[in-house]
Amino acid sequence: MEIFFLFLLVILMASALGSGFPVAFALPGSAIVTIVLAGIAGYVFDGDMSAYFHSSGPKEWLTAGVSNLRGIYWEVERDTLIAIPLFIFMGIMLQKSKIAEDLLVTMAQLFGQVPGGLGISVVLVGALLAATTGIVGATVVAMGLISLPAMLRKNYSPSLATGTIAASGTLGQIIPPSIVLIILADQLATATDQASSIRKAMHKDATGELMMPSILDVSSTSAGEMFLGAFVPGLVLVALYALYILVYAFLFPKNAPAVPYEGNMDGKFWGKVGLILIPPLTLILLVLGSIITGIATVNQAGAIGAAGAIIMAGYRLVEYNRNAYTPAIIAMTGLVIIYFALSNFEMNLKAASDLTDWIGISIGILGSILILIALVWSGYRLLKIDGTMNEVMLETAKTTSLVFIILLGAAILTSAFRAFGGEELVREFLNSLPGGFWSKFLMVMAVIFVLGFFLDFIEIAVVVVPIVAPILLADPAANITAVWLGVMIGLNIQTSFLTPPFGFALFYLRGVAPAIVKTVQMYKGVIAFICLQLLALGIVGYFPSLVNYLPNRQSFLSENAPPPKNPKLQYCLEKYKSDIYFSDDQSVQRAVELASKANYSSLPKNEKSTIDKFFVNVPKGILKLQEAIELEEKIRVEAKSFRPLQTKVRRIEHLIREEEQLIKEFRDLAKKVKDKELAKINERIAEKGKIIEALKKEIPEDWKKIYKDFRALLKSEQKARTAYRRSVDSSYATIENILETFSQQKKAENIKEKYAAFHRSFSIDASDENQKVLKELSKEISSLGSSQSISKQISSLRKELKREKPSEEKVKSALDGVLSELESWEAWVSASRPNLEEVLVKLKYDLKTTVGARAQPTFDRKTALYVAACDSVHRDLSLNF
Repeated sequence: MEIFFLFLLVILMASALGSGFPVAFALPGSAIVTIVLAGIAGYVFDGDMSAYFHSSGPKEWLTAGVSNLRGIYWEVERDTLIAIPLFIFMGIMLQKSKIAEDLLVTMAQLFGQVPGGLGISVVLVGALLAATTGIVGATVVAMGLISLPAMLRKNYSPSLATGTIAASGTLGQIIPPSIVLIILADQLATATDQASSIRKAMHKDATGELMMPSILDVSSTSAGEMFLGAFVPGLVLVALYALYILVYAFLFPKNAPAVPYEGNMDGKFWGKVGLILIPPLTLILLVLGSIITGIATVNQAGAIGAAGAIIMAGYRLVEYNRNAYTPAIIAMTGLVIIYFALSNFEMNLKAASDLTDWIGISIGILGSILILIALVWSGYRLLKIDGTMNEVMLETAKTTSLVFIILLGAAILTSAFRAFGGEELVREFLNSLPGGFWSKFLMVMAVIFVLGFFLDFIEIAVVVVPIVAPILLADPAANITAVWLGVMIGLNIQTSFLTPPFGFALFYLRGVAPAIVKTVQMYKGVIAFICLQLLALGIVGYFPSLVNYLPNRQSFLSENAPPPKNPKLQYCLEKYKSDIYFSDDQSVQRAVELASKANYSSLPKNEKSTIDKFFVNVPKGILKLQEAIELEEKIRVEAKSFRPLQTKVRRIEHLIREEEQLIKEFRDLAKKVKDKELAKINERIAEKGKIIEALKKEIPEDWKKIYKDFRALLKSEQKARTAYRRSVDSSYATIENILETFSQQKKAENIKEKYAAFHRSFSIDASDENQKVLKELSKEISSLGSSQSISKQISSLRKELKREKPSEEKVKSALDGVLSELESWEAWVSASRPNLEEVLVKLKYDLKTTVGARAQPTFDRKTALYVAACDSVHRDLSLNF
């Protein structure tokens, strides 16, 4: 019966959507009706309202829907959704202010003389508007009103013209800042947590180990990472569109002729071009640049974009007023002042302590006041000019409400889908597909593509993604990143605006296109662009670095970069090191060998022993890394025969666990039923037991031995890597400690002089004063390198002085011992430093990015870029499961 109500849920939702019932009410309405009907049916036919639910009852699942609503509105962690109204406001404001119209006209003048130039200009303007507005409807309508008549007058093919406009208008869905990317990031954040739990359960079932290593876990994503990840794929799509139009114009010149500019391209022309192009480009730079560089969060970038749109609209709508640009000039002046203050002063209000700090803060406040004046002035203009501000605010409220209501409705629908076991059903179906991860992924992509024929992008993002994303992210075979999955889904969803019968971009364009353009021509025109979108999907799928590299790069080069000792980065870091270790010149080994020839006999016994171990451990550790690399290659070869067998056995074991779960449920049910029904249940349990025995026989007899041997090989590789890290990482600290000791020589001399004075004036009767001096000296000595023996001597002295009747003999011995240790420390440092400091400084520099990489607080730039590139490729982790 669960299947029946699941089917009913889908039918009710599809019927409601197909009849034109508002989406915001169709999604939660179908869910609530189905849950209530299932509860009533369970009570009437079985006397239990929860009888037809996958688990729990109608009350719990309705409550779960309410909890999802609360999560969307009140969870602090989900504040990313605040960016949605900000970016919507920015987009509508730029569209209402006719800046989009100016961009189209200017681009057409610039590129018109190239064959297919008008079409290319539409693509480029679509990309620019996508990076400033992200509103598909507004972009398509604007370009349809301005460009389509011009393209038709210049004898462009109606199919090419409409296809170009419709496809270019949808770029706002993948080029950041994009609303769909924000929604996907929000949905994937939750999906990642679920995927992590699934993967941990898989690891426990496969290995029996309670804890899964963190390197095998699933990585989450954020809206900022989604923006970074989608940036290059968006450019790839723009390049494909432009290249297609260029090739089309070359093959069919009559259908896409060149349109030379009729005026003079003089200084006045280029000044006007700069005035039209530079402000939107600056806004793009401020919005995306602030996110990419980590200066601002997505919400803060949205606020920057909204403020920039107000100022730009403020001067565009009063273009012929002599004070038109005054607010913009004031705002730019304020920005320059703030930049100057941030660059030259410590702008921390709480930490301000002197006049210089307050001067910097005052300068910053002045810049902020100027920006506020510019915003208020521009906002006032927009209120007075045709009620533009009111209109934009109203449209923003409507669009934002639509997005959030659909999000809320989808939260209840998802709960209902899970209530009837839909999520389990989808998981079982996908996991049963042959071909592993990629068959699951292609099936999901195909379903999303087909759904795009009928559903809007928001509905797909909030209904489908929470169900399928955890399944795909949990699969260790591909070990995909959440940001890559989000961008792939975003590219796929983008086609929903072009695919008939409900391609919204086609509807928008149909509404403004002249009657001479037939609907069939529009449908024909978008086919090539749909194919280009699918081609871009394939390119990004084949080259995951196109998505993953920029987020990694930004992360590793930022102030909050993960430390090099982060376990998840060790594979790539060791790959970087191995390229240096085993290069032709073997610079690391030569540096170690050269340094080992220095004379270390002047070092004390402990330091001498430690440095000797260093010169033994580093070459030994490098050999261990070489062993690990050889074992990795052996594993790769062995995996060719092991992986198919592993996949088969894990599938059988999964089926066994399912049957065992059913037996458990039958046994629980047996405790509740009457005697006459007990026999049937026991019969079912016996049948399931036979199925389990039959499944166990399908597992090859030698599987345990094969698995044990392969696990031993994996552990050998990990053991070699661990041995490398222990030998090399700890060794680097030896060099740092000795150099730190050398750097404290002057300080040690001052301490010795203080102690010598204390020694000369020491009186056993001045107990409190003695303890005070010794405590201060102890603190200073503890900061010296290799000072443990001195600290022990002082500790013994203080302990003896605390006795009720200190022994004068022991006190004198301890006093002399401390002085002797200080003199000994000074002697070996003085003897060693002139001969060894330069050698060890050079060695430290030579080994900093290899042997000492994990000891550094952050990556150096070269290492960071290498690790970012290496970590952007998906690595198969299934052999660990």
